[in-house]
Amino acid sequence: MAKTEHTEESLLFTRVNKATQALPISFEDWEQKAREVLPDGPFDYIAGGSGAEETLASNRTAFSKWAIVPRMLRDVSRRSLGIELFGQSWKTPVLLAPVGMQAIAHPEGELATARAAAAAGVPMVVSTVSAHSLEQIADTMGDAPRWFQLYWSNDREVCASMVKRAETAGYSAIVVTVDTVLLGWKRRDFRNGYSPLREGKGLANYISDPIFCSRLAEVNMENAVEEVLRNIYHPTLNWDDIDYLRQHTGLPILVKGILHPDDAKIAVERGVDGIIVSNHGGRQLDGAISTLDALPAIAEAVEGRIPVLLDSGVRTGADVVKALALGAAAVLIGRPFMYGLAVAGEQGVASVIDTLIQELDVSLALSGASSVEELNSRILVRV
Repeated sequence: MAKTEHTEESLLFTRVNKATQALPISFEDWEQKAREVLPDGPFDYIAGGSGAEETLASNRTAFSKWAIVPRMLRDVSRRSLGIELFGQSWKTPVLLAPVGMQAIAHPEGELATARAAAAAGVPMVVSTVSAHSLEQIADTMGDAPRWFQLYWSNDREVCASMVKRAETAGYSAIVVTVDTVLLGWKRRDFRNGYSPLREGKGLANYISDPIFCSRLAEVNMENAVEEVLRNIYHPTLNWDDIDYLRQHTGLPILVKGILHPDDAKIAVERGVDGIIVSNHGGRQLDGAISTLDALPAIAEAVEGRIPVLLDSGVRTGADVVKALALGAAAVLIGRPFMYGLAVAGEQGVASVIDTLIQELDVSLALSGASSVEELNSRILVRV
């Protein structure tokens, strides 16, 4: 695993201070800057949750319910943030979550995000509803690590086609989102009358897919949008569909959206390779359990047989420490890098990533650990 170099206090201060002269440093500041540059529709689409946004809020308050009890007098001069997942070594336990239609935040969209992720060595999970095709994003990333997130289609052959394309383009895992059987009740979007999907912002992977295009009488935006809307919400989705997917790829398959420990047990039994504990960032079922509250029971149910990752609500290095201590193998961030993208494009995403990793390194050391592997629930107390 790659070792994180010890950073002297003066060097760290100089680096952070230089960055903050031009760009925000905290999540809250990034959000405020994004609010200033984005119209209501795109901003609320990114920032908002479903219903009364109780789940959106609980994803954050859940972290405040746990306090770190640091260990002292432990040599933390040499630290490692590295992890291994599915036979690959990564610099940090942080991934960029699959966020669709990133061009609503910045004209370069996923391409800017991809360049920043590749430069930082942080894996990017590319959304089915991206504004650029999965092949374009792969070309931008070169050999950098990336996964492909699949929104299930009621047309199974479209799913198989996209997964095969992802394999060919060098993606190393498939993430199946399972919590979007219907569209969440998003009041902000209703109020704004805003749907980037209906505006054709997330069509790139569809209109470049031969199977999907073969379903259209004529390949144009209007027909493509209607075909996507007919297929992207799938109330019949069940575990047999995951079995079908396994028949069409040899890549690791992760299911994203698991919150109940019984579903985690079934995932293991059905041969799923990994779980992402997620409530879609509070964008689907309002009133659902926060991901951090769901994590310990799921980790216990899985018993280390497959990796468990956590999505939704991660904002700081201390958040990452808490999630890893409660059983997550890695975490995903979404809104933080989207705000960075909105404010400063590739540079903004890079700054968000760099700040989070630096803060994680400091939080790890001050917790009394030299590597993320040392973190466990014994350094936490429920408050």
